[in-house]
Amino acid sequence: MIQLLAALSASAAGGMRIALPLLLIGLLQGENLWSQVPLLSQIPPPVVVGVLVSWSLFELFASKQLLGQRILLIVQLIFSPLVGAIIAMASAQITFIEGDTDLNILLWIIGIVGGLLALVLQLVQAGWFYRLRGLPLWAILAQDLLCVCLVFFAFDAPRQGGLIALLLLWLAIRSSQQWYNWYVEQGPARNPRRSKSEPD
Repeated sequence: MIQLLAALSASAAGGMRIALPLLLIGLLQGENLWSQVPLLSQIPPPVVVGVLVSWSLFELFASKQLLGQRILLIVQLIFSPLVGAIIAMASAQITFIEGDTDLNILLWIIGIVGGLLALVLQLVQAGWFYRLRGLPLWAILAQDLLCVCLVFFAFDAPRQGGLIALLLLWLAIRSSQQWYNWYVEQGPARNPRRSKSEPD
């Protein structure tokens, strides 16, 4: 159960940013770096560090501008499921106890759940971006802070991190319902001739 909560916390961070949580996970492991992170463990650490640091800086600075938000939105929609799955599997693998049975099967299940959670959270951000025509600065700063906190919670306080991730999922579900109601209400107003049986 602890492993699942840790994975949810980490994958929720992957639903907000891509490179930043991966970079933090590697730094938290000390000398091991990304040795327990799927895919990244097969790449030389200097290359991983260079790519993640560069993209993390781009995420932090570009997200404050409208054009940067558009670019990040496209990239994050594509890669957030993969990053969410990788982070979820890594956090679960690090917190698993040696000798656990069916470890590989559990890791794959946790990875799929983590990838889906990251995708859902990213879709919510995309919806708010298009509805508000750009996210406000305070929301971007809150995302950055929450992303960092969720990574730390995944390893130091998985219960609290998992609960925050579940709360974010609940907010995402509520948001989707509000978008649907808003879209239905806005439909006739944007096309007043749609409900007419005869042209004017």
